[in-house]
Amino acid sequence: MKYRISANVIRRLPRYLRWMRFLERQKVEKISSGDLGERMGLTASQIRQDFNCFGGFGQQGYGYNVSDLRRDIGSILGVDETLSSVVIGVGNLGRALISNFRFSEYGFRVTAAFDVLPELRGAVINGVTVRPASELEDYLRSNDVDVAILTLPQAYANETAELAVRCGVRGIWNFTGIDFDGDLGDTVVEDVHLSDSLLTLGYYLRARQNTKEDI
Repeated sequence: MKYRISANVIRRLPRYLRWMRFLERQKVEKISSGDLGERMGLTASQIRQDFNCFGGFGQQGYGYNVSDLRRDIGSILGVDETLSSVVIGVGNLGRALISNFRFSEYGFRVTAAFDVLPELRGAVINGVTVRPASELEDYLRSNDVDVAILTLPQAYANETAELAVRCGVRGIWNFTGIDFDGDLGDTVVEDVHLSDSLLTLGYYLRARQNTKEDI
């Protein structure tokens, strides 16, 4: 790719991948941009523009082969590669992610988890061993870790993120609910604010209710 792809296009790619996987499970072999757009709430033109950013897929008059498109989008997103990851903070959220999230389907592998609680030391969750937080720096420096998944209390978020970056971590998946204020250099940070999503849902529900009451 000779030019920068917009963030909006990149953020739509996982949606396309989810739909291709769904369509495969439904035994759909091919789909047009118009049909896909109707399912996803996008225009056919928008879909074609997005795909043209990566050289385009499909054939005019035929549409897109679902399996081929799923494979191509997955390759763009890197799901056919493996990024080494660690979970930092094994409270309810960290434990739930390790236990239930299928990291391997998205090109990630959790190699270790870390927590400050002594009673968690040595615990094995879904094949992942929990180590004491005091070992985090040595582990990051001794292993090629690509991503730190932060599910620890906010009070420790900034210093932990900075430590991870100093140790060579290239990406942070941030579930702490705060935006980092330190210097993280070129590290890629993806913030997950669960409260934002819930508040957005609440807004639309209340707006819809208010609209009905005004009728």
